[in-house]
Amino acid sequence: MTPATTETPLPVTTDRLVLRAYRPDDVDALLAYYADAEVARYLLEEPWTPEDAQAQVAKRLLRNGIDEPGSALSLVVQHDGKVVGDVVLWTTGDTVSRGEIGWVFHPEHTGQGFATEAVRAVLGLAFDYYDMHRVVAQLDARNEASARLCERVGMTREGHLRQDWWSKGEWTDTLVYGVLASERRPGSRAGG
Repeated sequence: MTPATTETPLPVTTDRLVLRAYRPDDVDALLAYYADAEVARYLLEEPWTPEDAQAQVAKRLLRNGIDEPGSALSLVVQHDGKVVGDVVLWTTGDTVSRGEIGWVFHPEHTGQGFATEAVRAVLGLAFDYYDMHRVVAQLDARNEASARLCERVGMTREGHLRQDWWSKGEWTDTLVYGVLASERRPGSRAGG
């Protein structure tokens, strides 16, 4: 189904979470974990400064839906009213039929299944609302927690690219995971 409107149905709620659009007052909540060197370890950027947080939130305020190539949906993830992480879905290529997903969660809230729940919800939007054909995740190969998350949500490891990305002064490997819309049908491995 193609969305009748370009406006994404927000917020998205799951059993324990609310995924909502960014607000200008999210700066401090995101800075609380993006400034952490351990959180930034596998990201393509350095730990955030307060200025970085302001700039990033300003950019993400504009990423509010998938409606053309180059568009994105950035969502803040809340549990009991507190920001625990964020998830983004963006288009890849020259159509809106392919996307890529990424996530970052506050270390105080990992190991509780929040990332799995949020990523499943965004994959649901990708396939059921935006009618995407395929979604991938690309991650630093050393990021074992994110690799396990990809597998939990039904993504298949499609590749291991050796030393393909120069990041923070070293060549790093990239893992590529993917899932197709057809794999999310009832009874499939991805489980819909």
